[in-house]
Amino acid sequence: MNDFQLTAFEHLFSETYDYELPLPSELINLYGHLSFPIRENKPYIIGNFVSTLDGAVTLNVPGHNNSSEISGFNQQDQVLMGILRAISDAIIVGAGTLRIASNHLWTPSHIYPPLTEAYSQLRSNLGKSELPLNVFVTEQGNINLHLPVFHSAEIPVLIVTTKHGLERLTAQSIPPTVQIAAIAKNTPLNAQDILNEVTRIRNCNIILTEGGPKLFGNFLSEKRLDELFLTLAPQIAGRDEYIKRGGIVEGKIFAPDHQLWGKLISIKRSGSHLFLRYAFESTY
Repeated sequence: MNDFQLTAFEHLFSETYDYELPLPSELINLYGHLSFPIRENKPYIIGNFVSTLDGAVTLNVPGHNNSSEISGFNQQDQVLMGILRAISDAIIVGAGTLRIASNHLWTPSHIYPPLTEAYSQLRSNLGKSELPLNVFVTEQGNINLHLPVFHSAEIPVLIVTTKHGLERLTAQSIPPTVQIAAIAKNTPLNAQDILNEVTRIRNCNIILTEGGPKLFGNFLSEKRLDELFLTLAPQIAGRDEYIKRGGIVEGKIFAPDHQLWGKLISIKRSGSHLFLRYAFESTY
């Protein structure tokens, strides 16, 4: 590893679960140990976000919408994102997030290349021979199939859409690595619809969702989320009448009538960045 600025996470608090993941020593030295509950027959579903102190997950300014702008391009945040991708069988992303990060690839090495070998070793230790299934959710089919993620020979892709979205997508040429699952309705897609299609295509132990906020809100409202990994970046983004900056959930209201509380299960620190892990009650 040639990045001398990268330092280990400082461990402040954690609860441990029964199953410790087989992280290579390089990742253990950086992040520490990582464990999950044992779940039989159904995947464990986790989310990952980075937020400012005032709750913004995007700056909503052209040319500055990358989540790295929120974290301040923090390397530890990128390391953690790589670990979560490396342990996941599928990564679910909304079409809006794809449009913002149009040149991105949802793989461990793409988010933090210096640890490519360690991430590959982790997947090998877990018996995962393929890269995570990249899943994109679009109700309207408003996806550009010329983007790089759809033309990688190594990255399997699933697009989950509606009947209307399928008509729009099939007007384009479908790349050979891309599968499309059309839900037989034109009403909004829910989390269970998405999970049904993902688990039909790929046998999953861990599923990661990286947003956006509308998609994440659906997972929370349907109680289809087990954990949230939340990086808290020490910056204030601010808002005014011209620039709206949303949080990790949009399109759903929980408090005060349907309060949704998480249980803190881990705190790590790197400088002034906090890396928090919360468990939620899931009925999946």
